[in-house]
Parts: sequence; C-alpha cells; structure tokens
Amino acid sequence: MKITILTAGTGSYYCGACMRDNALVKGLCARGHEAHLVPMYLPLKLDEKKAESDESTPVFFGGINVYLQQKYRLFRGLPAWIGRLFNGKGLLRAVAKRSHLTDAHEQGEMTHIMLKLKESHLGKEIEKLETWLTRDGKPDVILLSNALLGGMILELKEKLGVPVVCAFQGEDVFLDGLPEPWKTKCWEEMATCVKKADLLVTSSRFYAEMMEAQLGVDEIEVIPNGIDLVGYEEDSVNDTIGYFARMNEDKGLGLLVDAFIELRRDPEIRICLAIGGTVSGADGEYILKLKSRLADADLSEDVSWHENVSRNEKVTFLKRLKLFSVPAIYPEGFGLYLIEAMACGVPVVMPRASSFPEIIEPYECGLLFEPKNPQALARAWVELLADEPRRAAMGKKGRRAVEDRYHVGVMSKSYEELFRKVVSQ
Repeated sequence: MKITILTAGTGSYYCGACMRDNALVKGLCARGHEAHLVPMYLPLKLDEKKAESDESTPVFFGGINVYLQQKYRLFRGLPAWIGRLFNGKGLLRAVAKRSHLTDAHEQGEMTHIMLKLKESHLGKEIEKLETWLTRDGKPDVILLSNALLGGMILELKEKLGVPVVCAFQGEDVFLDGLPEPWKTKCWEEMATCVKKADLLVTSSRFYAEMMEAQLGVDEIEVIPNGIDLVGYEEDSVNDTIGYFARMNEDKGLGLLVDAFIELRRDPEIRICLAIGGTVSGADGEYILKLKSRLADADLSEDVSWHENVSRNEKVTFLKRLKLFSVPAIYPEGFGLYLIEAMACGVPVVMPRASSFPEIIEPYECGLLFEPKNPQALARAWVELLADEPRRAAMGKKGRRAVEDRYHVGVMSKSYEELFRKVVSQ
C-alpha cells in the first residue's frame, strides 16, 4: 500500500505525536509499504533520524502563508516563489521559537479556520497539497495524525477519492486552552469534521472514551503507540529519580519538585533528581521559579537539568534512573515518555489517572499514586526505594510490556491491518 501520514509539526524538539508518526512510517516501510511523512504548519524537529532521507518534502500550510493568505487578500494571488520563501524551513523554525505565535491563546481564530477549510481563503494551499499527493500516483489511504487537521477530511476525500483515517492525540489540551468563543466553536467544528472520516483511532482506551463522549462519535479504534527499541536497554547503574517530558506545569513538573522536597525531608534519603526533556516558549520562566524553590530547600546541587537532548543522550539519561515519574496533571492520552522509561527497565510511579493505569496495571511495572498529591508521590517513592527486589521485578516487567505491546513492530502491524480494512471497504 501507499500510505501518507500528514503530521502537524509543533516546532518542539520532543513532540510525542511527531515521534510516533516518524516511528510508524519506519515500521510501515519495514513491512513493505510505501509510507511517507508529510509535515504541516512547521518543520518536524525530531531527536532521532527521520523516517525519510528525502529533505525535499515541503511543509504544507506553513504557518506564515496560512496567516497572511487568510488575513490579507494581497497574499492570495502572489507568485508561487514568494509562497515557497515564506514556507522555508529555516524561517518557519525561527518563527516557531517565538512562543506567542504558537501559543494556544493566540491561535483560536486560525484553528477555527483550519477546521472550516472549505470556507477559508486557503484554496491555494489546498491545491499545493493535493498536487503533491498525486504527483507520483495518489496514496491508497491517508492518515491525519491529529483531529485538528480534520478540516481536510472532506476535501481530501472529494478531490482524491481515497479513504481518510483520523487519529486523536492530545487535542483537548490545545482546544481547552483557547479563549472563548474559539474554544466552543472549535470543539463544535471538530466534532462535525471527524464524523466524515472513514475511521477514527487513538492510542488508549481512556482517551477514546473521553473523545467519544466529548464529540458524540461512535467507537474509536485503539492502537497503542510504540517506540523503536534500538538503543533502549536495561542498565545495572541506577542511582537517580528521573523525569523526562516537556518541562512545564501541565506535565506535573512543579508537583514533582514539591514531592522531591518532601522526600528529602528525611535526612536518611540522599537520592538525587534528574529532570530532562524539551524546553520552549515560556517554559524557561517557569523553570527558574522551580529552581528558586529548590534553592530555598537547599537542594539545588541535588537536581540536574537536561534540556533538548539528542536521542542517544535521552537513552543514557533514562538508563541511569532508579525510578521514573511524570506526574501529569491533565488528561494525558498516552505518554510516550512512560514507554521509553519502561524500555530501559525502569520502574515507574505515575498518577492513578488518564491512560496510566491501563499501561501499568496489566504488567505490574510500577506504582500508581493519588493524582495531584506530592505527598502521595513521595510516599510511593519511599516505598519502592526501600525494596530493591520489587524494583528489579517491576523493571523487568516494564521491559517485557514494551517488547510485547508497545514497540513499533506491533504498532505498525496494527495500523497495517486497520488500513487494509478501510481500503477494502
């Protein structure tokens, strides 16, 4: 099959959705399919090798072009070379670094426009995408990597005559962060758009049920995310509690710091904390506040920070951990970072909420604690720090869970079966 995945670039160095899409393309190609990853809005910024070596794949619906063409009639009829200039990957990356241009609070109107694509002034951008998709023969199936691209579903089906599958990946956090009236308008429009897809899919039963209720759609298929296991392995040197995700409040970084301060009130406990992940936009200001909190507790020297690391550096980071926690305080649809830690044989301590119980409980690879409670997190750490055999057993079970269920081979095979079903219909 010829499979095209349209993925929304975020400009973030560690975007779980983009990482999943990149791994999926690799997995589908390994299974003998012709799979392509096509970036939308912004260039992809991955911590691993891209699935395709062809750097000529352009960015479609580049953020600058979309904004200018929708706002100003002048830019709708300009020569193609000017559009290519605005879609330059270097320029788009530079724009992405300016947080206010990619912040949800500033994007309500443009998000609504993209969900009502047929009524927009973006006909030129639509034609560019459709021309590129058919230049070497149209794909057998198209996967939209998240439902914020849902405004393209009907357009692609009508113009190309191919089935379109739409995935859900964290749309609720973005939409709920929009100011009114855009929040309500975008939720309503997305509900209309996704019902036109041939099939809907997401990565956890928790998120499927949440979006089914929110959008009033029929059952959403569940295919867990998977990672490429190359490089991920267990290590015998484990001396740190660790966190690896975006360094912001939603991921529970402040709660983690509070729990560490609580843990270290016991003078007998001398373990350190390592914090890694991506930093962008206003995250820096938030991190400074947390560092000040740690300094007040005289713990600055016991906490290390690892920002925007490479894939190899990330794996090295994870392998040294004794315990892993990302105490997210929002409804996390999956959490690829959790799978990465498990792949390194690290026991996990996560909130009893969102998708975490359905990942952790079947394999008994960690502990669940009361959400948004730093004291409960600290107690769970103490419980496992005092029981080395239990930690070792949990680590091995976590590694087995990834080998059985959460690696790219399983994910790509499941998507292959899903695509065959849709194409045959």
